[in-house]
Amino acid sequence: MTGVSNTALTEYVDDERREAIAERVEELLAAMTIEEKVGQLNQRSVSFVTGSEDDTDDLETAIADGEVGSVLNAQGLDAKRHLQEIAVEESRLGIPLVMAFDVIHGYRTVFPTPLGQAASWEPDLAEQAERVAATEASADGHHWTFAPMVDVSRDPRWGRVMEGSGESPVLGSAFARARVRGFQGDDLADTDTMLACAKHFAGYGAAEAGRDYNTVNISETALRDRHLPPFEAAVETGVATVMNAFNTIERIPASGNESLVSGVLKGEWGFEGAMVSDWDSFGEQMPHGVAADEREAAKRAMLAGSDVDMVSEVLLEELPELVRDGEVPESRLDDAVTRVLWMKGLLGLFEDPYQYFDEDRREAVTRTEEHRETAREVAERSFVLLKNEGVLPIEDDAEVGLVGALADSDEDTLGAWAWGGDPEDVTTIRAGLDDHFDGVPYAAGYDLPGEVTDETLADAREVTEASDVVVCVVGEPADMTGEAASRAHVDLPGDQRRLLEALHETGTPVVALLMNGRPLAIEWLDEHLPAILDVWHPGTEAGPAVARVLAGDTSPSGHLPMSVPYTEGQIPITHDRLPTGRPADQAEREEEYVSAYLDVPNEPLYAFGHGESYTDFTYSDLSLSTDTLVPGATLEATVTVENTGDVAGRDVVQWYVHDLVGSRSRPRKELVAFETVDLEPGESATVTVEIEESDLAFWTADEAWAAEPGEFDLMVGHAADDIVDTERFAFEA
Repeated sequence: MTGVSNTALTEYVDDERREAIAERVEELLAAMTIEEKVGQLNQRSVSFVTGSEDDTDDLETAIADGEVGSVLNAQGLDAKRHLQEIAVEESRLGIPLVMAFDVIHGYRTVFPTPLGQAASWEPDLAEQAERVAATEASADGHHWTFAPMVDVSRDPRWGRVMEGSGESPVLGSAFARARVRGFQGDDLADTDTMLACAKHFAGYGAAEAGRDYNTVNISETALRDRHLPPFEAAVETGVATVMNAFNTIERIPASGNESLVSGVLKGEWGFEGAMVSDWDSFGEQMPHGVAADEREAAKRAMLAGSDVDMVSEVLLEELPELVRDGEVPESRLDDAVTRVLWMKGLLGLFEDPYQYFDEDRREAVTRTEEHRETAREVAERSFVLLKNEGVLPIEDDAEVGLVGALADSDEDTLGAWAWGGDPEDVTTIRAGLDDHFDGVPYAAGYDLPGEVTDETLADAREVTEASDVVVCVVGEPADMTGEAASRAHVDLPGDQRRLLEALHETGTPVVALLMNGRPLAIEWLDEHLPAILDVWHPGTEAGPAVARVLAGDTSPSGHLPMSVPYTEGQIPITHDRLPTGRPADQAEREEEYVSAYLDVPNEPLYAFGHGESYTDFTYSDLSLSTDTLVPGATLEATVTVENTGDVAGRDVVQWYVHDLVGSRSRPRKELVAFETVDLEPGESATVTVEIEESDLAFWTADEAWAAEPGEFDLMVGHAADDIVDTERFAFEA
């Protein structure tokens, strides 16, 4: 390794500091024993969060002996300072620790889940959210977060879809860049920044059957076209660390996959940050069946190019002898240690290892009014209006009723992976509606996660019958989403649909408010209810955000980052699926001999990009700056957008492309660009996007990332199933 001079990490350090870090790293490396080097690669967990409880009895001794390079899940400023003091003042070389914690969608101020944020289609909002998260978490003594998750997720049965940005590599790449910028700021030595970590490398979002930790079976083409682009975007932005995935690629576990780690990440992309395992993923090469014992697991991980061992300690136990026996070159060990030491240098820990432990700063920057206001704004702009037959916004003089246990559950409102959040900080949906509408009658309707009794049903009907409109909050509790929360059936849990059926029978208009971490199969709701608003798990400021949108103080502007199926049997169902030789709409085929279901449509219930508003937008005058794009040039596509409704609103102008003929079969439609626009009633604006050669590239039959000459259709629309206009152009190489 030559330092960080050849990567985007240079953005986070000036020339003078870069030279000082390099000198310090060189001095330390020369002074370290093999055991001390290996210790820098060893990460210990202090307390239970995501795996087995670590035995902490010998932690302090291990730190003093130089056997620990980073600590996961430490809580409390005093405890973190104490551990740092041991590392700096009692270990032989005084190398500071890095304190790591999963900061996924906020810290004390909790934002909507990442999938919800992606529904805004506004990466700048996600950058603001991560800036707040980094400010609060770093003020609580954390240096390193294991976020963003940039896995492309196409199966809502997988609980971890809530951590990512959905099904599009283009949308996912935009949010990957924004989140890295938000966490890492402008200078990683600033005490309001954190090391970011792009995870999980790679293909984890394609777990078979949507079952967490399951095997993955994807082609090289799918890996390159679909799963790798957001990781490459994160690396280009200067992400400091990347995390191994749990799964296999070509039946080789990602942690020990040399072609993936050394070949693509560190080779093709020139990544010079640190590669960290997921929880025990080095050790899990044994149950995967590719390593007979811990020695072989450690060897495979190191030779693949992985660096930091999260909690398995196979490196601590086995790597020194592997190096002495010549089975792992010491140069490979030195490379890994150098990457870890550079992390510490970038954070400014060599100059001041205690600069993140400041009680006054923590009190000053945590859960401020500004942070809460940002959380409310992000929440509002993440909500997706799936359906509205004139019920929303709620009229000022309407008698509003509220039903649903989730409406009054502060912990579930935070969502999964909100470890730093405090339920007491949450303004629930019930509290928000009570405040906004001067009190609303409320009934739980069900016991979580969805048990309906005669008593709860009677209470809910009573509230509904006394109201002009009833808002019924249904969906998933937080613990039904996230890691280890896969679902074979992605409908409403328990008897929640039974509750909605009973409320619908009263004749009172029912607004279904979905609180969920994944797309849910809600065909009955679509057929029977006049309005459906998806608010995901909206975070700390849920109540005010929901109330403002329901009341029409702001118009919903979110759009789906994942397609919503009619039923699980359609999964995976995405906007960019490949064509078939027997498409259902091919008239010359006999009807029964086409690619179609007997019982449901081929298309999703709600398509990728779908999102309604309280106003209407029309598109006109699509034009291209040229009908032929050549390498090095740019094609400008322009469309006029007009707000033809009665209220102000925000629209997401979506651009899709179709490569008509390629060396490999190409999607009929794939997102290539997007732009948001704010318009007052009657106002219009010209929206322009630039299309370059790189936007047309894919993994060709020649096994190269390239754009092939030929014709392309460029489409513009409101959603993947709502294309307004199309223009054709050619690419000439």
